[in-house]
Amino acid sequence: MVTLRTAGTVDGKEVREFTISDGELSVSVYEYGATVHSVVFRGVDCAAGYDDLPGFLSGGSYQGATVGRYANRIGGASFEMGGKRFFLDKNDGANSLHGGFDGLSFKVMKGEKISDRSMRFSCGSPDGEGGFPGNLAFSVTFSVADGTLSIKYEAESDRDTVMNFTNHTYFTLGAESCLKTELMIDADGYTPTGEGLIPTGEIADVTGTPFDFRVPKEIGRDIGSDHPQVRKEGGFDHNFVLRGAPREFRRAAEAFCPETGIGVRCSTDMPGVQLYTANVLDEPRGKGGAPLSKYRAFCLETQFFPDTPNKPEFPSCAVMAGEKFESVTEYEFFAR
Repeated sequence: MVTLRTAGTVDGKEVREFTISDGELSVSVYEYGATVHSVVFRGVDCAAGYDDLPGFLSGGSYQGATVGRYANRIGGASFEMGGKRFFLDKNDGANSLHGGFDGLSFKVMKGEKISDRSMRFSCGSPDGEGGFPGNLAFSVTFSVADGTLSIKYEAESDRDTVMNFTNHTYFTLGAESCLKTELMIDADGYTPTGEGLIPTGEIADVTGTPFDFRVPKEIGRDIGSDHPQVRKEGGFDHNFVLRGAPREFRRAAEAFCPETGIGVRCSTDMPGVQLYTANVLDEPRGKGGAPLSKYRAFCLETQFFPDTPNKPEFPSCAVMAGEKFESVTEYEFFAR
């Protein structure tokens, strides 16, 4: 079932909230940024965020947002393609983050019901917006069935360009903190970062490090580690290199919260997933008036690796003019 209501306005444009439900799982998404407002599984909201649209408009942590044109960071806010260098918005120090100042997260998209279990949000991005080449036609489809949220990204450009889309929901699984949540990630390697969280280009083995999540462990177990990669970020904010072929659809991660008995299983056809443990989250008012604070939740952002346009050794994120880009990520919720 799909229902909708008017949530408010942005720059004089009406913004609606669409809700889809299969009875067990209910997901609400705003037209603004195709932003996930809530993910309610068996009566428990499993996502952080805000009570209403104004909260999402004023927040600064991409809560629930659909992110692009390029999710995560591009070092030096520039990249070269086809013999030409493109200069991007510097909205994260010297780097470009999540598509720049006018990324997809800040657009009022057109929402439409596709079926009783699916809704689609679409928008355009003009050539040169944020510094990216090509007129981009973008859509993201949210579907709910059998306790699973499926997110399908589709895009096409009239110029050769780079694309990387993700969803930035902060999962709580109903708990007040993510530290006791047990997490497994299907990754033998991760991409260490240097200054500004830009990958060095190395793919490091997780064996014997705090980054080894191949066997489930509490997120908080190693979050205070002296490992230099963890210490400098105050937690995890790193890309994990998923097992399997770069565009093979497979399980990426699984999280379970013993406090609530709720878990989520993430599957994707992307080559990587960014684990972010809300290390610098610090906002005074989230849902129910409670603050959004450090370690409140965790993100599993499926993606191409950060700074891929400047790292030819990473799986390519280039999409040629007229070529249709498609990607699917699923979040399957369960209880035990």
